Amino acid sequence: MNKKLHKDILTDDDDNKFEGGAEDSSIENIKSSVEAILSELGEDGGREGLLKTPLRVAKAYKFFTKGYKEDADKILNGAIFNEHYDEMVIVKDIDFFSLCEHHMLPFYGKCHVAYIPNGKIVGLSKIPRIVEMYARRLQVQERMTREIGDLIFKELNPKGVGVVTEARHLCMMMRGVEKQNSVATASCMLGVFKSDEKTRQEFLKLIGK
Repeated sequence: MNKKLHKDILTDDDDNKFEGGAEDSSIENIKSSVEAILSELGEDGGREGLLKTPLRVAKAYKFFTKGYKEDADKILNGAIFNEHYDEMVIVKDIDFFSLCEHHMLPFYGKCHVAYIPNGKIVGLSKIPRIVEMYARRLQVQERMTREIGDLIFKELNPKGVGVVTEARHLCMMMRGVEKQNSVATASCMLGVFKSDEKTRQEFLKLIGK
């Protein structure tokens, strides 16, 4: 590739903005790997449509996996409050996007989270942020669901936590069994959500399950 053209690609303002800043050497490493993949696929990395692809892919994957650099304490940021409230709190239909760790293909869907306070509540916007933190990593749906529930249970010490995720997996839709309408559901029930059938059923009814 022409050296001047290669330099212009790397310094393009729109395509050189990524998580971690321009000094992040991992971007260059990912970019080089994508260039190698394109070559192995039989593509010409020097053609117009692919000139900026390696950098774009590197930026995208840094964004898709930004959850590795996020911290639960910073997300919660002191937004846990003492409150005398003991009824179920639900945040449902939280959209999420993640990457299957087996094929690095997307899976996406909705997450429903509920907890019953035990003297403490959390700012409602923090729950989708927790979902986002765990989703933006290489994941399996089952582990992601459990991680969300475990964190809320640990930080709030509530009477119980319930988490249900529903997702479509492109590794099932685009390859393998190629079933485009399959939806996978995973759940994590802790405390009274696990021990008390009525509480669990109330949660499932309220989220439409």
